[in-house]
Amino acid sequence: MKFLDLLKKDAKELCQKCAELKKEHMNLRILSKTTQDVKTSAIRVCKKNIARVKTRLRQLDNK
Repeated sequence: MKFLDLLKKDAKELCQKCAELKKEHMNLRILSKTTQDVKTSAIRVCKKNIARVKTRLRQLDNK
């Protein structure tokens, strides 16, 4: 996910995207703890995407 894509979305869409990403992150963590084959890079990418969405939400709140 690119930050430029997030610039085009409004706050409601960003909140939905953040919720989806948090669910995905939780599922990846559960899969990794239950000894299933999960790429650790997928967890890292998911965390970074959540941070990008939260950053954009914060920018919208400050304006």
